[in-house]
Amino acid sequence: MNEHSIKEVVIVGGGTAGWMAAAALSRFLDNGYTRTTLVESEEIGTIGVGEATIPPLLSFNGLLGINEKDFVRETKATFKLGIEFVNWGTVGRRYFHPFGTLGQDLQGIPFHQLYLRERQRRVMPDISAWAMSAVAASQGKFVRPGRGAQYPLNQMLYAFHFDAGLYARFLRNYAEQSGVKRIEGKVVDVKLRGEDGYVEAIQLGDGQLIEGDLFIDCSGFRGLLIEQALETGYEDWTHWLPCDRAIAAPCAHGGPLDPFTRSTAHESGWQWRIPLQHRMGNGHVYCSSFISDDDAERVLVNNLEGELLGDPRRLSFTTGRRKQAWNKNVITMGLSSGFVEPLESTSIHMIQAGIARLIALFPDKRFNPIERDEYNRRMQSLFEWVRDFIILHYKAMNRDDSPFWKQCATMSIPDSLAGRIEQFRNKARVFADAELFNVTSWVSVMLGQGIIPDEYEPVVDGLDERKVADALEQMRVAMLETAARLPTHEEFIASCLSPPSAPQRPQEIVF
Repeated sequence: MNEHSIKEVVIVGGGTAGWMAAAALSRFLDNGYTRTTLVESEEIGTIGVGEATIPPLLSFNGLLGINEKDFVRETKATFKLGIEFVNWGTVGRRYFHPFGTLGQDLQGIPFHQLYLRERQRRVMPDISAWAMSAVAASQGKFVRPGRGAQYPLNQMLYAFHFDAGLYARFLRNYAEQSGVKRIEGKVVDVKLRGEDGYVEAIQLGDGQLIEGDLFIDCSGFRGLLIEQALETGYEDWTHWLPCDRAIAAPCAHGGPLDPFTRSTAHESGWQWRIPLQHRMGNGHVYCSSFISDDDAERVLVNNLEGELLGDPRRLSFTTGRRKQAWNKNVITMGLSSGFVEPLESTSIHMIQAGIARLIALFPDKRFNPIERDEYNRRMQSLFEWVRDFIILHYKAMNRDDSPFWKQCATMSIPDSLAGRIEQFRNKARVFADAELFNVTSWVSVMLGQGIIPDEYEPVVDGLDERKVADALEQMRVAMLETAARLPTHEEFIASCLSPPSAPQRPQEIVF
């Protein structure tokens, strides 16, 4: 420690973002002098009845040393192998965006290029038939692959569905046990330093002043510190992502626990379906310019698979991002940093990514601009990468059954996305070197929504057609046979919930 070291970190707001940040800081800043305080108010509710995630969350939980069995039990979690899309592209069309990889590359040539050539020769199943996660999901199967798992099980990745409120409570217990101080109270004022405009303290409704060196804004859409106090500004992406409303409601299960999220496109938006152990999380994301709130709620309720378990909750949002995720001595996490809507379950990852970048670029009281600028550059790049991937779903629609989808199909899109689409349409080339949405993701969505390449890579013709065809068939059969031997999703969850004294344990399979 030196005279410039950060001593007081103040997190404004709890929920998933606040307690993820608190838990991570308690783990990685356990240095004997940096103290973390989280301020939240029980008066302020949370959003959502179920949360879907993507595989990097496993790394976050792992770095915190969280036992997965405890996590599954305490958050009512289920497992997720990908997302099923219904009525995207065209009405009646279904496709699956799997976690993991597609098939196996041969002699350095990407699998999807081999698949596309073979598809020109004969009728082929959907490309998801070569994704282990998709094959297991289609049979309602799941297992945690062991560390030494062999092909094809080693290609299966997973994430979770869980109750976001229970996850926040789980992390709160973790953080408080590690020394994080929680203060109940509602922020009524933000004190700025006169000489530079940095946040000096927050004032609570009871008059208490909470001073800090570094403030993390987890106050949600309102951006209590980053916007209301520092007037950072917001970059509006409504032109590309026009949905601006959501209605969320829980219902009872209407069938078995599927190990995947489902997204169903409606006339003016889409509906999520997230299976938890104790209920189904549902929501309708829509554009208020094309449907009223009351009609949107009717669409949601009429498409539930089980009995409604609570009153539908409405919320409004503007897609986009804060112009600076780090401004002065305030860093945003969660909805205060921006919102790219929940279509591909990226919200929690954006929090996780922000936390990882903060730890890597953790400042001292001098707040060197080079650290701030690098943080902002990295977060902007991630937000724009996610933005483009989400826009792809809206743009690549062949539906003309509603004004909303007609508008989406004809809207202009960022040059960055237009270039990726043309690269794929030309010879199925995908350049995906970001931390999210690899080749499997882009290929699955583009093919799933009807973007069919004009040609494949010329180098594919250097491989013997018969040998490639045989290899593809061996891969497909191996995945089917492997999936058939796996436990059902319900069976695996039951093994996770079994008490320590029971002989049944969470299964890891190595083939």
